[in-house]
Amino acid sequence: MKMLFKSLSLGLVLAVIFTLVPFKAECENISNELFRLHILANSDSEEDQELKLKVRNKVLEYTKTLYKNSNSKGDTISITAENLNNILSVAQDEVYSRGYNYTVTGEITKMYFNTRTYGNSTIPSGMYDALRINIGKAEGHNWWCVMYPSFCVGESISLKDTNLSESEKDLIKDESNFKVKFKIVEWFEKIKSFF
Repeated sequence: MKMLFKSLSLGLVLAVIFTLVPFKAECENISNELFRLHILANSDSEEDQELKLKVRNKVLEYTKTLYKNSNSKGDTISITAENLNNILSVAQDEVYSRGYNYTVTGEITKMYFNTRTYGNSTIPSGMYDALRINIGKAEGHNWWCVMYPSFCVGESISLKDTNLSESEKDLIKDESNFKVKFKIVEWFEKIKSFF
């Protein structure tokens, strides 16, 4: 009986793994096609969280013009790299204009993001290229969005210019069918990110 239970358990685990392998591959391709923005507030105080949103607004306003002619994630990353000091200056100026003396730092990095829902769309967890902006000690709650293709702050998602397959676009657009799979992939990605 013990052997039967072990065999059934192993069979169930293998079935789940083989079901998720194609799904995980689609999730990884999505992470390869998107460029994200990550802003960390100085602290969780109400004032610092409000300041984070003011910085976000200024950065998005500034980059909207920069990315106007961007046709790919690579273009967006190149434009960001070329203008990183200007983007950080915009953020720093906003901090100073609000009466704070926090230092703003930032970088283009590859970092882990949890599964995130934007309106009716869900972006799976994984390692994403991102512009990370740190305000002061960067010990407060963060704010995330996707800069390429742009869907920050209530913008509608347009995936038409990406290299995503139709099934990958459907995966982002219809999170109701994939919640459990997203959670399993998220757990896997968290474990993977430790190594």
